Amino acid sequence: MSPDVLVVGAGPTGLALALHAHAHGSRVRIVDRRTGPRPSRALVVHPRTLEQLRPLGVVDALRRRSLEHPEALVHLGSRTVRVRLDDLGIDGGPASHPWMVRQQDVEDVLAEALGRRGVPVERGPALAGLDVTGRDGACALLRGPGGEERVEARWVAGCDGVGSTVRTLAGIPVVSRPYRQEVLLADVDLAAEHGTDLEPGVAHVAAGRGGLLFVFALGERASWRVLATRGPSGPGPHGPPDRAELQQLLDASGLGVRVARVAWSDRLLLARRLAECYRRGPLFLAGDAAHSHSPAAAQGMNLGLQDAAALGWRLAHADSARQPEVLLDSYSDERRPVARASITLTDLVFWAESSPATVAGLLRGVVAPLAAPLAPALLRRRTLTAPVLRLLAGLWVHHRHSALSRDDLPGHRGLRPGDRLPDAVVVADRGPVRLHDLTARPGTHVLLARNARDVPSAAVGPGVAVHRLRDRPGTTIDAVRPDGYLGYRGTDPARLCGWLGDIGALDPERAPTHRHPV
Repeated sequence: MSPDVLVVGAGPTGLALALHAHAHGSRVRIVDRRTGPRPSRALVVHPRTLEQLRPLGVVDALRRRSLEHPEALVHLGSRTVRVRLDDLGIDGGPASHPWMVRQQDVEDVLAEALGRRGVPVERGPALAGLDVTGRDGACALLRGPGGEERVEARWVAGCDGVGSTVRTLAGIPVVSRPYRQEVLLADVDLAAEHGTDLEPGVAHVAAGRGGLLFVFALGERASWRVLATRGPSGPGPHGPPDRAELQQLLDASGLGVRVARVAWSDRLLLARRLAECYRRGPLFLAGDAAHSHSPAAAQGMNLGLQDAAALGWRLAHADSARQPEVLLDSYSDERRPVARASITLTDLVFWAESSPATVAGLLRGVVAPLAAPLAPALLRRRTLTAPVLRLLAGLWVHHRHSALSRDDLPGHRGLRPGDRLPDAVVVADRGPVRLHDLTARPGTHVLLARNARDVPSAAVGPGVAVHRLRDRPGTTIDAVRPDGYLGYRGTDPARLCGWLGDIGALDPERAPTHRHPV
């Protein structure tokens, strides 16, 4: 049977997209030309990403593979500042701070979840061609070890990275500009130089005039992962950094360790890229295929996972929606501005981390060490740290101007359509519960205030869950989209049903097929 959604690329974005689409009723197939794992590039999962992964039932498995309560030792000249990310967290839920977890672990957890749902990841087939006729679907030519195969699909999602074949075959232009700075990565074993090993289980960060050095106890092929940001190394070809170059970086950091063994290394010459649009007919882009930038601020994997949460349910609902084109076009309308803002953010952070400019070097090498005595007091002030974490985590994102945001109570205070649903303790039919626990299932969630009118039974199918909040006075009806953003606010159940029909949430045949414990 032909799939509804063919996902090309089985990195974190493609795997999550396949899970979201399948959870909302789509037949899914996922392929990747890679036949085996590759060293992780990403190491952080932000709170907003964890919120959107919860309905897929994978957060507990991620927790078991992560440093859920990460610590960092920031080395500033002769001073060391200990930073606990728990202490910097954002109030309002269990996932209130970033987790450190390797990209490969994220991929393993998501692939295992797909396998349990009967959707295997097919490794080896590469996309070799696409034939698109209007907006009714596409025929993909796959070429792999077993020969060629033509696959007809209603939708094709390109999650195949910066050199996306889907993007190329779709003819979607991309604006690209290289960075002058570079990033060095390595998995190494380290030995103490002066009788003192690096403290295990924490991240070590060293700032200097040349750039930033990160040493994490999250190596895959050796005990430690080294990540260094720095200015351009000059003209000419440059291969992976060798032991001598890595040792030079460590010596400059003052960490007092030597490289005992290099298991793997790479030099990343990066560019910022942004696709002109995220959709062309039945072809869609997500993750690095749509946008890419420096690894600063740990945005890349998280942006891709959030793209997947935004696109998966739309593809599953589109054929049932009264306004399918509005629903599908809203994906690019919402997510592309987020990527553009994130590129600006990462450019600024990457400049501060690695620019050879005099100002940036002085900030890293002189100002930061001088300010080190003030750091512990400043880090204890959540009024200073919470806004930074909200920015990095994507908790600032809203879609108030989206075509999917419908407000029948304009001018009223409180949560508005397009806003992220915050976490809070509420009183539902079964007693006190956190909002994010109440809504941690695939589908659309309708929240009724204490005196709100009941929703017609025709709207309450398997894909729509209705919750009455006994502690919320008034007659307001709020509807939360499957990706955790408020979509509708009003008091008229008939108007709510109209919105549910517009986004395709009333057809029971397209309802969520898998529900998992929180």
